[in-house]
Amino acid sequence: MAKTGSLTINSENIFPIIKKWLYSDHDIFYRELVSNGCDAITKLKKLDIMGEWQKPDDLEFKIEVITDSNEKSITFKDNGLGMTAEEVEEYINQIAFSGAQDFLERYKDKANEDQIIGHFGLGFYSAFMVADRVTIDTLSYKEGAAPVHWESDGGTEYQMEDGDKTEFGTSIKLYLNEESLEFCNEYRAKEVLDKYCSFMPVAIYLSSSSSEPQYETIEKDELTDKDTVVETIVEEAKTEEKENENGEKEVVEISPAKEKYKIKKRPVPVNDTNPLWNKHPNECTEEDYKAFYRKVFNDYKEPLFWIHLNMDYPFNLKGILYFPKLNMNYDSLEGTIKLYNSQVFIADNIKEVIPEFLMLLKGVIDCPDLPLNVSRSALQNDGFVKKISDYITKKVADKLTGMFKTDRENYEKYWDDINPFIKFGCLKDEKFAEKINDSLIFKNLEGKYLTISDCLEVNKEKHENKIFYITDEKEQSQYINMFKEAGLDAVYLTHNIDNPFVGYLEQKNENVKFLCINSDLSDTFKEEVSQEDQDAMKGDVEALTELFRKVLGKEHLEVKVEKLKNESLSSMITVSEESRRMQEMMKMYTMPGMDPSMFGAGGETLVLNYNNKLVQYVLANREGTHTNSICEQLYDLAALSHGSLTPERMTKFIARSNELMLVMAEA
Repeated sequence: MAKTGSLTINSENIFPIIKKWLYSDHDIFYRELVSNGCDAITKLKKLDIMGEWQKPDDLEFKIEVITDSNEKSITFKDNGLGMTAEEVEEYINQIAFSGAQDFLERYKDKANEDQIIGHFGLGFYSAFMVADRVTIDTLSYKEGAAPVHWESDGGTEYQMEDGDKTEFGTSIKLYLNEESLEFCNEYRAKEVLDKYCSFMPVAIYLSSSSSEPQYETIEKDELTDKDTVVETIVEEAKTEEKENENGEKEVVEISPAKEKYKIKKRPVPVNDTNPLWNKHPNECTEEDYKAFYRKVFNDYKEPLFWIHLNMDYPFNLKGILYFPKLNMNYDSLEGTIKLYNSQVFIADNIKEVIPEFLMLLKGVIDCPDLPLNVSRSALQNDGFVKKISDYITKKVADKLTGMFKTDRENYEKYWDDINPFIKFGCLKDEKFAEKINDSLIFKNLEGKYLTISDCLEVNKEKHENKIFYITDEKEQSQYINMFKEAGLDAVYLTHNIDNPFVGYLEQKNENVKFLCINSDLSDTFKEEVSQEDQDAMKGDVEALTELFRKVLGKEHLEVKVEKLKNESLSSMITVSEESRRMQEMMKMYTMPGMDPSMFGAGGETLVLNYNNKLVQYVLANREGTHTNSICEQLYDLAALSHGSLTPERMTKFIARSNELMLVMAEA
């Protein structure tokens, strides 16, 4: 006799919330129902180990997912524990009661918590986000148990009666609503299973009742008892006519007659039940790691290197973190770290567990001890989660510092790719910064990699406690050449992240000043000028300043006149370190064109070489016919060596260059 009743709800008005808002991604019902099946099978395996139940020799534990687009349904079958009528009352009719929690309580002295998912208390009810009607057919493994049939149309009413299931386990069938019909498409189902269930610990088979059966042909010795033979194919022996040694023709058998079988295609699990992260690092080859990376992240660029995490105490955590090639600016990068709980996918890049700077990496982390809830609010305030995050940070720092100390050659080889990640980590995580500080290196003009102390030692005689750096090799090529000719050194800091990173380095290294290579002219480039010469030049300096400001229409232009050792250099532009950093900051915060001086930072300075013949010509011919053009040309040449011209200035520069060359040709 059928029993009817109302579902016992532990929280008032929870069912509409479950139906519409339990999870933000409606496809997650696949994860929840398959997880429940895994849970039921895992429990039964535990009982077998404890001797409370004996597994039949021919039993293969598995979960089957069957889509039917004609019927608009999805069926989830498992051959796990199953349920009695009393257990259906307890675990299904009372929403939010966790079966796994009850199981662990009863067997806490015998069963290890590992691999029992059981944190998805409301998981079954995720089915009602996509289904108008759900049925359960279940039979408990317990001897003498009766099968149970349960169904609900998505309200708070259910119907439960004796069922007709003959094998232990549970079958859940979802009759989809019109908005969710995509999920009974076999290809969509495969996509969702790949997303959530790729590494669940029980084999998952996907099939479709709507599809034509697939077949394959096998040899006789490949046939097993489980194969369904559709047709026997007899291949006759292959023969060939040949002449023997007596010159007589005879028929020779090349290959014997074969008997083959056309069988229904053997199902292949959609998941890997023993993922690489569960293995000991000593069991994994380099190719294993690379193949796993390609499979999980669909990235065919090889990772640089990886870290295999394997911790049992004080919490259980396994995983693999890959360092991909980070050859772009850090702010345009996004890695993917997939978080699992007992091989069940939870989410990508959960910031409460994965430190923010590690989001640039790719990898998987599996932590069965992770405290999960329907929402992530439990993660945000959990001290245990902070310990997990700290452990991951420590392992990454240990890997990098260990490589710096014992494998410096490879560390330097990878530096150009991994340095944005390391710098981001220093800015975001103080503990990581402390560990990695002595392993920070910088590439210099000779292509060598130096630590901060190395840089200071190399340059202490020429510019003590100063480190010059390059932000753009192309735009600063003139300055780089000057440094090389003068025997000065500089390091490359060319990523967007280097602007805030330079400030961080100055805070961490007292009395050390970082200066951009074009921020000022070192005394090394200048001739020594006596006070008497300075006084003699004073009038010329004032005249040149006034002239260039007038010609260029820049009344506040800073002009310096220096006697440079290299007479061929006519003009240069320098930008103060403070101004450059402010401009870079404004770029990062999308404030281009804003005047840096409003923040107290000076603008550009035009440096004129008093020893250059063109500059002397301008001084001697301030009212000359072509003097104004030469002044503009000197400024534009300096601007070009410093960076680039605006389109308008470039057009004028080209026209002016042609005019001046014509004058020279006619002279």
